Amino acid sequence: MIYLKNYHFFYSITGQRHYPIILFLHGFMGNCNAFQTVISQLSHRFCCVAVDLPGHGKTRAIGGEDAYRMPNVANAIVDLLEELNIRRCFLVGYSMGGRLALYLTLHFPEKFAKVVLESASPGLKTATGRSRRRQRDAQRAHQLETTDFNSFLLQWYRQPIFHSLSAHRDFEKLRDRRLENNPVELAKSLRNMGTGTQPSLWEKLPENQTPLLLLVGESDNKFQVINEQIAQQCPAAQVKIIPESGHNIHWERPQFYAQTIRDFIG
Repeated sequence: MIYLKNYHFFYSITGQRHYPIILFLHGFMGNCNAFQTVISQLSHRFCCVAVDLPGHGKTRAIGGEDAYRMPNVANAIVDLLEELNIRRCFLVGYSMGGRLALYLTLHFPEKFAKVVLESASPGLKTATGRSRRRQRDAQRAHQLETTDFNSFLLQWYRQPIFHSLSAHRDFEKLRDRRLENNPVELAKSLRNMGTGTQPSLWEKLPENQTPLLLLVGESDNKFQVINEQIAQQCPAAQVKIIPESGHNIHWERPQFYAQTIRDFIG
């Protein structure tokens, strides 16, 4: 645990500290164990740092609801890296963690050598779209606070982008891990760092010079479209479609995912 001004960050480090360092940022309802299988494939060559983001796992945000907002979380991640004496590293982010990873890349490019974004987006382009999404996220946050958490999870994974994940042989194991979270804390994260609340990053994409690998599952049509648009606006980005997978690639195809990271980082 590392204690910063408004955060108590829980994290894990796997692999030797003199190896090249990769920072992993999990998605909504995940924690620092989300990439465990992938990290086991990489830790013989890389030092893998995984962190519980605010609202998730054992990390505690103590600065009020503003502490869950993306700009503040991003600044806290940079502070965490400084506390760990990590000047520059590679970065991997999934879904919500991917949106945060892109924010970090665009605002702190000196910190990250290469970045992998899995099933991520730069946010929503229009104010109308963000407003509608905030309303939907607020409804789901209220459900998290007032209804049975397990029932919420079952409903959440009925979304079309999770079709292949919910059919995965280890889905029950993943759901059990999600139940380790505190639903009230998750609600704070959803309200404050959801897609409708985060700053849109579309206009900053052409400025980026950090190499980006955009991973999208073969059956995740929605995010294929989004990531092709990212690549069109960002010359430093390349899209890779991962076969036999949906939105959560690192869970569905961990060995292939780890090899893809190795190939990209070099």
